[in-house]
Amino acid sequence: MKRRTRVDRMSDAFLMEVCVDSVESAINAERGGAGRLELCSSLLEGGITPSVGLLQVVKQYVRIPVYCMVRPRGGDFLYSDREVEVMKTDIELMKNHGADGLVLGALTEDGRVDTELCVELQATCRPLPVTFHRAFDMVHDPVVALETLISLGFERVLTSGCDSSALEGLPLIKRMVEQVRGGISERNLQRILEGSGAQEFHCSARSTKDSGMKFRNACVNMGASLSASEYSLKVADVTKIRTLNAIAKNTL
Repeated sequence: MKRRTRVDRMSDAFLMEVCVDSVESAINAERGGAGRLELCSSLLEGGITPSVGLLQVVKQYVRIPVYCMVRPRGGDFLYSDREVEVMKTDIELMKNHGADGLVLGALTEDGRVDTELCVELQATCRPLPVTFHRAFDMVHDPVVALETLISLGFERVLTSGCDSSALEGLPLIKRMVEQVRGGISERNLQRILEGSGAQEFHCSARSTKDSGMKFRNACVNMGASLSASEYSLKVADVTKIRTLNAIAKNTL
């Protein structure tokens, strides 16, 4: 399960956002007590832009806000002009099909926030709120980057504290929360919330679900050799989400 936390300069109340890449996960997240969804495709790649079809069906089944990832591919966050065209087109499509907010990010080749591109993308996103995603964890100087994002008007930053998990990145997360004030599991959430002071957290809270396929060809893999089996599905776990919600409410 990915462990992340959000630094939010707008909200005064606790909120859990769950990252989902299927209708089933979206429904489970809401049932478990999530207050917002981050909708994407391909969590194995860290999340890329979801299809319009996925967004439309998810909106039919959940009532909580749905923020859509805008990321044209996996890999780094340095985008070509053609990829920017794709991102702007996707933003318009998501806006026109019910997205409540958008999640994006872009960096320059030297690891700084791509201010010019972010301004362009934000203009396309208006009037929807925009979150800067985990591209933040790949910046050269997080303190400078956060000031840049505040000045640009991003409402939230998705980060694991520029480390492998939110627990390891806790010291930086705490500094960031203090700076703007003016990945998460059942085992570490209380410590992260107490240590950081963050009012929102973001997780996938997934469990493995076995495929319903009876015939299985073990000789063929649809993805890379290191990817998950086609006969094993990852979906948001209602019990895990409820447990995380309870921990957070008892901590804050």
